[in-house]
Amino acid sequence: MQELAGRVAVITGAASGIGAAMAWRFARAGMKVVAADVDEAALAAVCNELVEAGHTAIGVRTDVARAADVDALAERAYAAFGAVHLLCNNAGVVPSGRYRAVWEFPLEDWRWSLDVNLYGVIHGLRSFIPRMLDAGDEGHVLTTASVAGLISGSGSPVYSAAKHAAVRVTEALYASLRERNAPIGVSLLCPGLVNTRIYESERNRPDGLRPADGPAPETEELQAIAASLYAGAMSPEAVAEIACQAVLDDRLYVITTDSFDDAIRERMGAILERRNPQFATLLALSRRDVGERESAQ
Repeated sequence: MQELAGRVAVITGAASGIGAAMAWRFARAGMKVVAADVDEAALAAVCNELVEAGHTAIGVRTDVARAADVDALAERAYAAFGAVHLLCNNAGVVPSGRYRAVWEFPLEDWRWSLDVNLYGVIHGLRSFIPRMLDAGDEGHVLTTASVAGLISGSGSPVYSAAKHAAVRVTEALYASLRERNAPIGVSLLCPGLVNTRIYESERNRPDGLRPADGPAPETEELQAIAASLYAGAMSPEAVAEIACQAVLDDRLYVITTDSFDDAIRERMGAILERRNPQFATLLALSRRDVGERESAQ
């Protein structure tokens, strides 16, 4: 997209973290913002602050795991502003107990993660892309995936598996739009560690997807390590700035840090060379990401 001012942006997961930062960044660029989130109170607070600052914004309570909710979000956006030019499929969750072995996660964790992190993207595309194509206007779709969708290993498999799938879906979207010469760009945002509340996602887990044994506890040691790492992680505002520039540049792959490059190369190299990979641990990669950022400051 060459011009943002006067256009309309729809952002899911907009009540906090990267989504809220995107809402502010695109609003400051002159866009009208339709902010969506499952946390209605926090969403209202963000929208009220945007309006008080002189921006145009509305909030729509949306559970992206429900196709009907996302359809309703599209209806509300088009009813309010008549068009949507930028769709940010940003909502995401991380079930607790992320350092367990892959076979130890309950099915409720898999379903919740896939419902939000994968089907949330799919629902967004199905609800908005046909209308955006029919309008014929310049537009853009941004998927918030993660570097977890580009690397592999034992860490947080229920999250990473969904993000790998979201990467593939977004690449398919990019290819399909190119094949049709559609004026809609695509960006795949893959942040590293970001100082958000995503690891407090349990606060928004649906009752029907709560494991019978309750959420898996993290050890005090892991909690302390995670808190320390995320305190030094990239800010949501910095990620939103990178995302905004990627939309303007019409750039597909948007990776916010080079700290995971070796892990990406190791996985891809092992595939191309038909050899067994040497995966680094999630904690080791996270420490490197934060350590390199602190060294650069």
